[in-house]
Amino acid sequence: MKYRKLFEPWTIGNVTVKNRFAMAPMGPLGLSDSEGGWNQRGIDYYTRRAAGGTGLIITGVTFSDCEVEMQSMPNCPNSTYNPVHFVRTSREMTERVHAYGAKIFLQMSGGFGRVTIPTNLGEFPPVSASAVPHRWLDKTCRELTKDEIHSIVKSFGKGAFNAKRAGFDGIEIHAVHEGYLIDQFAMSFINHRTDEYGGSLENRLRFAKEIREEIAKTCGKDFPVALRFSTKSMMKDFREGALPGEEFEEKGRDTDEGVEAAKLLVSYGYDALDVDAGCYDAWWWNHPPMYMEKAPYKKYAKAVKDVVNVPVLMAGRMDNPDTALECVENGICDVVSMGRPLLADPDYVNKLRANHYDQVRPCISCQEGCMGRIQNYSMINCAVNPQTGKERSNAYGPVLQKKKVLVVGGGVAGCEAARVLAIRGHEPVLFEKSDKLGGNLIPGGAPSFKEDDIALAEWYGRELNRLGVEVHMNSEVTKDYVIASDFDTVIVATGSTPKMFSLGDDTKVYNAAEVLVGEKDPGDNPVVIGGGLVGCELALDMAKKGKNVTIVEALDKIMAVNGPLCSANKDMLEALLPYNHVNIICGAKVTGYADGKLSMSTKDGDKDLDASSVILSVGYKSENSLYKELEFEVPELYLLGDARHVSNIMYAIWDAFEVANHI
Repeated sequence: MKYRKLFEPWTIGNVTVKNRFAMAPMGPLGLSDSEGGWNQRGIDYYTRRAAGGTGLIITGVTFSDCEVEMQSMPNCPNSTYNPVHFVRTSREMTERVHAYGAKIFLQMSGGFGRVTIPTNLGEFPPVSASAVPHRWLDKTCRELTKDEIHSIVKSFGKGAFNAKRAGFDGIEIHAVHEGYLIDQFAMSFINHRTDEYGGSLENRLRFAKEIREEIAKTCGKDFPVALRFSTKSMMKDFREGALPGEEFEEKGRDTDEGVEAAKLLVSYGYDALDVDAGCYDAWWWNHPPMYMEKAPYKKYAKAVKDVVNVPVLMAGRMDNPDTALECVENGICDVVSMGRPLLADPDYVNKLRANHYDQVRPCISCQEGCMGRIQNYSMINCAVNPQTGKERSNAYGPVLQKKKVLVVGGGVAGCEAARVLAIRGHEPVLFEKSDKLGGNLIPGGAPSFKEDDIALAEWYGRELNRLGVEVHMNSEVTKDYVIASDFDTVIVATGSTPKMFSLGDDTKVYNAAEVLVGEKDPGDNPVVIGGGLVGCELALDMAKKGKNVTIVEALDKIMAVNGPLCSANKDMLEALLPYNHVNIICGAKVTGYADGKLSMSTKDGDKDLDASSVILSVGYKSENSLYKELEFEVPELYLLGDARHVSNIMYAIWDAFEVANHI
């Protein structure tokens, strides 16, 4: 078995974990109740990942202290809320997790400090190690008092004690990581204190040291405590992060100091380090989008692994098992930590163990369902897996009467509908007019940084084949065919078509899909009309191929509509465009194109722009003509995906799941 080494046991403190896979901590928004315990969704969510074979479950962050920042945060394990209720609900979860041979750690944090998401801040002033700017708001943080530091330290001891009583196998401290409150103490750029918590590196780490000592007092030295740790901050300045490969002056923690900090933290008694890089000012590092390479933390984990004698965990786009194996075999890390891949497919580990990796549903690093929804709606889900965070309510429904279902369209909506119908026991038959399944995943996945979109399309093809779904390619369905057939139900998922308009000379006016899949050559100086997500990704792809690209956007800024996007993705893409020399013109209206010149009107007057081609990326319009023809002919008829409403991959999949799971 090629990946056998990934299934070898390892130990943290006195706890043995059955394999080298951990579920990385992700914010448990929507998984708690109003009394500071876990709700049924949370219990089901973590238990499902344990059932899928993951050796160590690390919960999303819980807050040891809810008094200093005066926030109502999810899952508070100390006495601030209701410790009896926390223990009771946690015990139910840990007992279920243990039934699958998995271990589970509770992640605890001392607070957000200057990086508090505005929706969670309320009316209370933000706090930090010193009086520094808030990450998101035009506010200056209040310096934490020593009494408040001591109270937070005490809260960790109480919280860990309750966690141990509740059956957790250990604790992970969300501490010297990502620029949260305790990390703000660790950075000299943020920590300007002159007391014993400021100045030298040892003083700046005193907060983390005292937390470990307090937990040892309340739980004993043998109770394992890991620490989430960012080796390097990637911080150019407040609210300004560095891009991969960029030369810059580190304002946060550099790698040399990170290595020294790692050695000190282990000497303080931490039993493992869970390593990454970044901070909230460089948010895309801690939550790497598809624009980031796979396993971006390798050299930072290796630098730590070389100087410590405790296990090193590493996350960050680690879904490729070959990469994971390489990292463990080459001493980069001891444990492969995965967050988003286990949202996309909770059975990842079991499928890999049984040599069925081809059945693993890929994570596409879109962050629409996870970080995006955490940030904007305070709930965690997954764009490609509608059951994530809703394991019980979105369980597959039993079929009471088998139906033959016609699915028209092989994009993500049609494929998801057929997949779910087949799993439930119906008989779906899918027709696709082109020679490929995946719809807009095909052009969308053309850039090198979007390879996981293609992987998702290919996964759908394999799953439909495995489930025995009858698929007809290069087949266009007509109204007459549907009426003459014996289908009980019809699903129309015929997608959308690009919006186009004439600019005069249209011989070199293309749509984005034509250029992405290589049907049209944009030339050396293409101009993209439309600064939405598709237009920006197309521009970045062409710039990486050496083109001199310009984006022309009618609004005052790019990516202003069809949000909200996860900030990590949006901010990184916005930074990558100028970094790759993409010219951006906002507030401009295109008026014509002729003789290689694009005419436009701007707030500064009319202008002409050299353009070897013009690529329209101004949105899509629903293709629902078949549905309209059948609307008053077919009793059980559904319209899904872009054919119903032009949106993103997530809603195409979610809507298809909802309908197909209730037919």
